[in-house]
Amino acid sequence: MPAMHFELRWPDATQTRCYSPSLVIKDYFQPGTSYPLPQFMTQVREALNIASERVRAKFGFACSSAMDQLAQLEQIAQRFETVPSALVQVVAFHA
Repeated sequence: MPAMHFELRWPDATQTRCYSPSLVIKDYFQPGTSYPLPQFMTQVREALNIASERVRAKFGFACSSAMDQLAQLEQIAQRFETVPSALVQVVAFHA
């Protein structure tokens, strides 16, 4: 199963390199595009859950790395929940 990394830029200009055990992230995001925080979080939750389930289908267990990544993103996103019009930019995909 091809894994990938994707890079994000948060509203405070910090960047995070993220992991997905599947290329499904490419179905949800475009590099160089900024997403409103609520939309980004909805889409990344769905994408990482699908990625984890693909691992389960192939190996018989969910991907804890995908779920750990999602937990990290949830924690970072909390910092910006009160920022009006907060945007998250998907900077790049890395193989």
